[in-house]
Amino acid sequence: MDNTATAHESWDQRWKSGEGREEWLNPDPIVLRWAQARRQGGAETALDLGCGIGRHSLALARLGYVTTAFDASLAGLEHTKRAAEEEGLALIFERGTMTDLPFPDASFDYVVALNVIYHGDADVVRQTLSEIRRVLKPGGVYQGTMLSKRNARHGEGKQIAPNTYIKEGAGGDKDHPHFYCNAAELVGLFQGFEVLALEDHEQKGPGTWHWYVVAEPV
Repeated sequence: MDNTATAHESWDQRWKSGEGREEWLNPDPIVLRWAQARRQGGAETALDLGCGIGRHSLALARLGYVTTAFDASLAGLEHTKRAAEEEGLALIFERGTMTDLPFPDASFDYVVALNVIYHGDADVVRQTLSEIRRVLKPGGVYQGTMLSKRNARHGEGKQIAPNTYIKEGAGGDKDHPHFYCNAAELVGLFQGFEVLALEDHEQKGPGTWHWYVVAEPV
């Protein structure tokens, strides 16, 4: 793993407590809208990359996808497994790193990675996108988020690489690298994809700007 892709260490601790999990239980409505549309269009297999505690893995399984929940955090995967068992949902579980996905080429119709791939520098983002492109089937779709330079936290802390910051002592994942970009920079990172949708949203209140991107391999 690239040595800037370390945020999973913080998430692994967060997922161990009910308080840490509380704000990450509900699926994002933008993800649900796209996931449902893709399913209605015939998509069958889905990868929740960086599944955390499974809010999107569970939602995808409810929609009828053959769903793989993937994360570097053992605590997150264990919680997702318990939640799936409680609902009687069948999920596939895999642990690993986003820059080296343990799946064959062309494995998935739909890959979602919400608030995941920007945890690193530009090289981490590029390598992860390369892996996502590799595991998507022809005609498959990727949906994810990137941190916008409009985000109120852009520029906070120590810059360790271009557009990449660590806010040491802030606690949680802010002690780990975060990469920010504008629209032009984002599109430039998506080499080998056609960007189908790109919107900047305040995700969790004022100043929390994230790019929501949907892209298809070409």
